[in-house]
Amino acid sequence: MWKTEDGSTGRLIQLCFGYFLFYLIFGVAVKYFTEYLVHQLAPPELFKNLQIKMNMEFLIFSTIGGNLLALTIAISLKWYKIKSNFYKKVLGLNIPIELIYIIPSGICTAIVIPTTTLMYTLPISVMVAMVIMRGSIIVISRIVDAIQIKQKILKKKVYKEEEFAVIFAILAVSVHLFFDKGGGFDFLHNTTAVIILISYIIAYTLRLYIMNYFKNTRGKGVPQDNKGFFAIEQISATFTILVIGIILFSIDNPKSYQINLFQEALIQPSAYWNWEILAGLTYGAVAFFSVFLFMFKGRTATFAGLVNRLTSLIAGTAATITSYFLFGGKFPKTSDWISLGFILVAVIFLSIAEKKRVTELKREQNI
Repeated sequence: MWKTEDGSTGRLIQLCFGYFLFYLIFGVAVKYFTEYLVHQLAPPELFKNLQIKMNMEFLIFSTIGGNLLALTIAISLKWYKIKSNFYKKVLGLNIPIELIYIIPSGICTAIVIPTTTLMYTLPISVMVAMVIMRGSIIVISRIVDAIQIKQKILKKKVYKEEEFAVIFAILAVSVHLFFDKGGGFDFLHNTTAVIILISYIIAYTLRLYIMNYFKNTRGKGVPQDNKGFFAIEQISATFTILVIGIILFSIDNPKSYQINLFQEALIQPSAYWNWEILAGLTYGAVAFFSVFLFMFKGRTATFAGLVNRLTSLIAGTAATITSYFLFGGKFPKTSDWISLGFILVAVIFLSIAEKKRVTELKREQNI
């Protein structure tokens, strides 16, 4: 077993590999259930409608599988016993003070999960949706650093190599816009679409701020308990999703197209719903690595956000290639390869920044 120290480059590579592997598997599963199966089940004229329905169904049942895995591990291993800066007595119990903001982070996670898939039910091209989702996280991560540096919560500076990596990462996610035909930004005239997009961006902004606040405010001698953060966040997210799901399912004759889809997917799922839950287990595994990368010890939000997003972008391209060979999916387009080129340039800049950061952390005896 490759043993590494917390905060080391070796540990970072391990997390990236785990994230890549499970994201690859989940990405192939997504393409199988929402593209290949739809082609098998629907004639061309009904393909789009059935694909939207399968997107919603896959969201529901894969989320169930992912949450079951995350909760099972977090609870059985007692990760929820977080190592706190200090505790407050409430009804005779010692409550970690961090719950004040980790629970809201879980609520934000509960918003991010469904809005990610709901983006694909909007009057918006798939590529524009992907650019918004991926690009916003990269930009938000940089903004979080700027805010926390000004608040003197983050004591590190963002290296110029990280800034260059941000530029190339934005180019990587934006290159598809130059090849995408149609779709555009007409969704701005759709109230539902705007609400979903704003909800996604605000929820992710708050979540990334909270993650980095937790990471950057550990008291002297208090370990950065990412497992504890993950466990409490997941418990909060699962409870929120469950409550919202029950409310949405209870609405009679909903006027919203998305709520109708949600109810229909639960009442009349396809014959593959149990396999979608199984596929969701890999989504649960992705969640572990994603959170641990976002909160990686000793790194800026800019760096961690870039590593997270770039790894997922590479895994997405790998999933497309794998799907092509497994069941005749679409082969990566020219835009995908150009995007990958920009990603590799960003990775080079991140590698330089990582070497500088490790030297800095060793000098400060933080790793």
